[in-house]
This record gives sequence, structure tokens and C-alpha cells, in this order.
Amino acid sequence: MADSGLKRFRTLDDLDVAGKTVLVRADLNVPMRDGEVSDDTRIRSVVPTLKAILARGGKVVVLSHFGRPKGKRSPEASLRPVVEPLSRALGRPVAFADDCVGPEALKVVKGGADVVLLENLRYHAGEEANGEAFASKLAELGDAYVNDGFSVSHRAHASVEAITRLLPSAAGLSMQAELEALEKALHNPDRPVAAIIGGSKVSTKLEVLGALVNKMDYLIIGGGMANTFLHAKGVDVGASLCEKDLKDKALEILARARTTACKIMLPIDAVVAQELAANVPVREVPVREVEHDDMILDVGSDTIEELKHVLRRCKTLLWNGPLGAFEIRGFDVGTVALAREAARLTRDGNLLSVAGGGDTVSALHNAGVVQDFSYVSTAGGAFLEWVEGKELPGVKALQA
Repeated sequence: MADSGLKRFRTLDDLDVAGKTVLVRADLNVPMRDGEVSDDTRIRSVVPTLKAILARGGKVVVLSHFGRPKGKRSPEASLRPVVEPLSRALGRPVAFADDCVGPEALKVVKGGADVVLLENLRYHAGEEANGEAFASKLAELGDAYVNDGFSVSHRAHASVEAITRLLPSAAGLSMQAELEALEKALHNPDRPVAAIIGGSKVSTKLEVLGALVNKMDYLIIGGGMANTFLHAKGVDVGASLCEKDLKDKALEILARARTTACKIMLPIDAVVAQELAANVPVREVPVREVEHDDMILDVGSDTIEELKHVLRRCKTLLWNGPLGAFEIRGFDVGTVALAREAARLTRDGNLLSVAGGGDTVSALHNAGVVQDFSYVSTAGGAFLEWVEGKELPGVKALQA
């Protein structure tokens, strides 16, 4: 590991799993539609770790939460519908235990299956309370522990933090890849390095922006957030989404960027409409010509070209959040154009591109470029907290 922000953490190579039962904390909190998994991305992400443990002679017991049942059994929060998709992705049978601790869990774990999925951890209040007694009950089921759920590692929960004090512990392959990708983008980047931070509200990403002005050469601000910065600079953003009460915070970030030599990039033109809906009349105008009843819903073509030039100058890109209302066709042009340019530069070997967060992943899927980015994280909260420079309990627990 490079001498930078991330301390060395234990990996699968540090664990002897032969003949052992390994508890693997995954994030199988997957989208469901009509009782079936509608997106198996998170299921597929844990498969390499499970296969690696099995190949080394270990037995796998998968732990996960699902939804927010608040310490009580709840049929709609059961992990049972995940068994078949997990079995399909692994290419082998998966046994299911109707509880995650106690006699029922122990019986299935001690049975003949090489892979066992336990019922929802959050059926027990001790999980979210980081309870030692609950962690001890989990630890009774295995000989070693692997965390392969970066997306849950910002939470000090029993299956993430307390359990590491009871069993030999390490990061899984997906967790390792995520930490190393973020390390390369944030703490030890090839420069110039840029960040694209978009989304609707500045208030949800103030700490992220504050952290990035100290680390980035270019900070590209898009989405509704950009309107707040434009307003702070005296631009009339009309009827656009804008947090006017955060004007002083925006000015503070702009001022700090000047002292750190971070160039903040805001839209210079915009696509505007009278309402956020499909097939409405749109205009493209310079940002200083937005009218009082206009809504800014995407960046304009001059902004797209300017930002493409920035990306071509950069060696590293961190991306979180879309540049416009990408869910509606016609307002996704800026996000798609930048995503495709970043993907092209990555394919050509000129850019390390790391993206994260649910909306960002959706936007990259929309642009058809998820596979072309260097690394795409499904983590939302954990990704942002890592970017902010916060210590994640689940990562700290694995550090050597």
C-alpha cells in the first residue's frame, strides 16, 4: 500500500481458511420487485470472495441485512428471495437458515452445504446496537470473518465492527478493490486530478466539497448544487432548485478553493424548461440569461465542451452525482456526454476513473459505460464518508 491516507489492512491472503467456516459480511440489501430481486449487482460483487474462500478449502456463511425491520422479524424483510439469485451467480447450491443466530442457524451451518445464507441480521436489535452478546452469537458460527461489504462499513454494527474483536478478520476481494481504488483517486492520485460532484442539494455534500477543495486540482460542481453556487456568485437562477440559505457556505468553499489552487468549475450555460417533465419545450441559454420562471435542468453544450477539455487534461477522476436531471430524457445530455468522455479516456489508458453512489451508478448505466470505468462503487453513505476523510468503523477494524 502506498504511503498515504490508508493504513495497511488485512486481506484474504492473511487468513488461513482451509478447513474453516468463514463468516462473510456482504451487502445483499438489493432492490426487489414483486418479491424478486430486480438488480443483482451487489450479489455478483460478493461472488469472487466466496469463490476464493471455497477454492482455498473453506466453507462460507454469508451474513447480510435487508431493509429496516428494527429488531423484529418481518416477512417482507426476509433474505430468502436472495437464495436463488445467489446460487445462480455462484453456480452452486446455497442453503438458507431461518435465523442468523441460535440453534436454527447452527444446525444449517453444521449441515453439509458449502455455502449458507443466514436470515436478516436486523431481525435482532443487537446488530444495529453493535452488541457484544449478539456478535458473540454470530462468532459461534464460524472460525474466521471476512468483510466484503464496503457499503456497510461506515456503520459500527455487530456484524461489521464488534465481531472483528472475536474472530481472525480480513477484507474480502470486493472490499479490497474498493479501498485500493479510492486510495488511488483520493490520497495518492496521478495528477491533475478532478472530481465531479453533482446531485440536487449542497446541504447533503457540504463536508465532501469542503474535503475535496484541499485535494483536487479541479472540482466540477453540477446538478441542483451548482445553482446554489451560481446564486452565491450573484447569478439569477430563476425557478431552479437552489438552497439560497447556503449562500455563505458556498462562498466559503469558493474562497477556500482559491487558497488551495483548486479550480472550481460551474456551468457557463444551461438547458432550461418551465417544468421538470418529459417532452417539454427547452432552451439553451448562458447562465446569466436564465429567466425568472426558468428551471435549470442540465448543463449546456458550451459547459460540456469545457468540461471535456478538463477531463482530457486529467490523469485521475472521482465522480459522485449527476450533472442534470438525468432520469428524464433530454436532461441527461450533459451527464451522458461527460460519462462517455471519461469512459473513452479510461479505455485509452489516459484516465483512472472512480465513481460511486446510487444515482451515479444509474447515470453511468444510462450512458452505457459502467464497464469502462476503472472502478464503480455501489456504496452511497460509506463512499461519501470516505471522501470526506472520515474513519469508517468497518475499515478501521481490519487494519493491521
